Amino acid sequence: MSEGGEPDDFLRALEAALFAAESPMTDAELATVIGVERLGDALLRLQALYAGRGIELVDRGGRWHFQTAGDLAHILRRTREESRKLSRAGIETLAIIAYHEPVSRAEIESIRGVQISKGTLDVLLEAGWIRPAGRREVPGRPIIYATTPTFLSHFGLDSRRDLPGIADLKAAGLLDPVDLAFAQLEMEKPDDHA
Repeated sequence: MSEGGEPDDFLRALEAALFAAESPMTDAELATVIGVERLGDALLRLQALYAGRGIELVDRGGRWHFQTAGDLAHILRRTREESRKLSRAGIETLAIIAYHEPVSRAEIESIRGVQISKGTLDVLLEAGWIRPAGRREVPGRPIIYATTPTFLSHFGLDSRRDLPGIADLKAAGLLDPVDLAFAQLEMEKPDDHA
């Protein structure tokens, strides 16, 4: 900040680069765009300038972008285009990839207990939520999949460590009653060593 309370030219340049960016950017990408070696604490200072405003500067998985303040998101939902809902197979596949990444198609099918269509992975790839992450070093060298920074950003996560645990999912009522019954049976099994 300058003495008059106005942002300095460096922060203004950083703000402009973030505003014009097509997707969230890393510190290094921003430094390159602005033409400096390092940003120092500039992102944190800019984040503080936007605190409490209608938009805020956020860091999601090491990538920075502006987003609508969470408490005002309801205003934009009315005008937002309704997107197509993800199928149950898509949701299950995305969850398996997020919790078990990197994971191959065969591993996804093993966990789900059913085959997945190529279209399911295509939808997730097209959304930018998953990406090919190389190949597993086993016979056949299957492609393995992982989540992307777009996935983190879309779901408001800083990192995969922020994914909800089983207790959180139970509390939110998001677990299938059949799954809960099986989990309960597993807990009630007599000890084989007794």
